[in-house]
Amino acid sequence: MQANPQPSGERDEAARKIVATLVERARAAQRVYERCDQARVDEAVLAAGWAIMEPSRNRALAEMAVRETGLGVVEDKIQKNYRKTLGLLRDLKGVRSVGVISEDPQLGLVEIARPVGVVAAITPSTNPAATPANKIINALKGRNAVIVAPSPKGLGTCEALVGYVRDELEALGLPGDLVQHLPGPVTKATTQELMRQCDLVVATGSQNNVRAAYASGTPAFGVGAGNVASIIDASAALDDAATAIAASKCFDNATSCSSENSVVIVDAVYDDAMDALARVGGVLLGADEKERLGRTMWPQGKLSSAVIAQSAPRIAQLADLSSEAAKEARFLMVEESGTGAGCPFSGEKLAPVLAVYRARDFDDACRIVAAIYGYQGAGHSVSVHTQDDGHVLELGLELPVCRVIVNQAHCFATGGSFDNGLPFSLSMGCGTWGRNNFSDNLNYRQYLNITRISRRIPERMPSEAEIFGEFLAKRR
Repeated sequence: MQANPQPSGERDEAARKIVATLVERARAAQRVYERCDQARVDEAVLAAGWAIMEPSRNRALAEMAVRETGLGVVEDKIQKNYRKTLGLLRDLKGVRSVGVISEDPQLGLVEIARPVGVVAAITPSTNPAATPANKIINALKGRNAVIVAPSPKGLGTCEALVGYVRDELEALGLPGDLVQHLPGPVTKATTQELMRQCDLVVATGSQNNVRAAYASGTPAFGVGAGNVASIIDASAALDDAATAIAASKCFDNATSCSSENSVVIVDAVYDDAMDALARVGGVLLGADEKERLGRTMWPQGKLSSAVIAQSAPRIAQLADLSSEAAKEARFLMVEESGTGAGCPFSGEKLAPVLAVYRARDFDDACRIVAAIYGYQGAGHSVSVHTQDDGHVLELGLELPVCRVIVNQAHCFATGGSFDNGLPFSLSMGCGTWGRNNFSDNLNYRQYLNITRISRRIPERMPSEAEIFGEFLAKRR
């Protein structure tokens, strides 16, 4: 966050006043909006979606995002803005989020959707348009107001996006103040004050922001750290696996938390799999180049911002890698055998750099992935390329992950895709493994309160024999 020259007491009071003004306006707008029917709400949702998907605005936002943050690739951000928003709108089409949303006469229950109020949306610099848009649309689906706290690097992009959304809402006759953002300079004080004053926090980005959200005293959904590993099993279609891994690893220069950071290859296909990865642009570094790359990426034991979301040739240049192959690589690979702080390549890299592990067999591959996640990334997801459904199920039963992505490009698949059934989202819950309170892809349900009406139904009280009979019989 940006430094503020004022004394901390004055700064905090100034932050409180700034945020209080935004929240007051948001509450006034939300009181109007919560009286809207489902058709009107769905119209607002589509308006917010069009605000980012309209082609000229999409390109403007993508170009601004790369220019402001220095992260990622314009054409990839255009694709991400479009596909993630279109997918979310597909998921929300026809979904009831106003009034009665379900009835179960047998149980005598009626569920009624209610707004949560004013949402604080904490968003990262890696996706300064797509992630805020996703949260804005979900919040509006629940008849909420939303205030976005962007990364300071992404303020201009957020400001433009929110301006587009407000214009679309006002064209419908709805209050523009349903969607606002923190003004610049975005500081730690204003972001934390927003968390305190709103009714719900949805935090995506650094673990510092997630922990601050949980500590704010406001109900919060936060996401876990990414550090995805991908297993190439003996039965994998190797060229398909390599193509998917390369596409995922390189998309938007690996800004996604769902981009593979490690690939674990079973010994039986190791050499052939490495050849397949080389054919799609991967370049394996030797020991000396790996050491130089490591010093460049973690100069003080912390991942350098200079390499985050940069191209492989740019990273090779920064690391002074001499080989022509490295200078022209689509992504860089290093062989690794250890995990933990002493082996930084085993962690999240946010760059087109892939750690490669050799496993004796599938069980050993599972052991290696568990060790990687014991260091970083527990709860998020694992990728596997295999034709063995038993191995797929084993991952779901044994590894500390909320998603097992099978034979797919991981960064496209884990946040929902048009060819899988996961909800479209840019925020993935990681369960208790990732210190989160949910394990879903963040979706509209997290932006709702549900009121339940309960009526009397015919009593059905079981006998003790019905409940304990089999249990007690085993004890005789």
